[in-house]
Amino acid sequence: MADVHEPEIRSYNMSRIRAKDTKPELIVRKYLFSKGLRYRLHHRGLPGKPDIVLPKYHAAVLVHGCFWHGHMGCQYAVIPKTRTEWWRAKINKTRTNDERNVAEMQESGWNLIAVYECELKPEKRAKTLNRILQAIKNNDDSRN
Repeated sequence: MADVHEPEIRSYNMSRIRAKDTKPELIVRKYLFSKGLRYRLHHRGLPGKPDIVLPKYHAAVLVHGCFWHGHMGCQYAVIPKTRTEWWRAKINKTRTNDERNVAEMQESGWNLIAVYECELKPEKRAKTLNRILQAIKNNDDSRN
């Protein structure tokens, strides 16, 4: 099956996909800020440069796109019909890197909270954001 777009259009579309300041990430950041939590973004000193780092709580929030991080069982994580093997290898490499980074951070004593894009859709958003806040607060309680 051929691609439905010309190579120039496909290239343009792919160039518009950002790694930082994505809509799901902004939703989480605004919520945490509104709850009085202060954070750093994309901390270079940590494995994988987590999206949101809360040094005071020794916690990090990883906001994953369902497609790019291969969210199992998610309707948004469908492998494209063209260049299937290439996409599968790319997504598997991302998942392997995620697992390695999570292991390194957990060994260093960091509390990690992973959130997928589909969990921030309007019907699930409130529950997910509350779960993130509770995980951060519970980690702070256990450290004291």
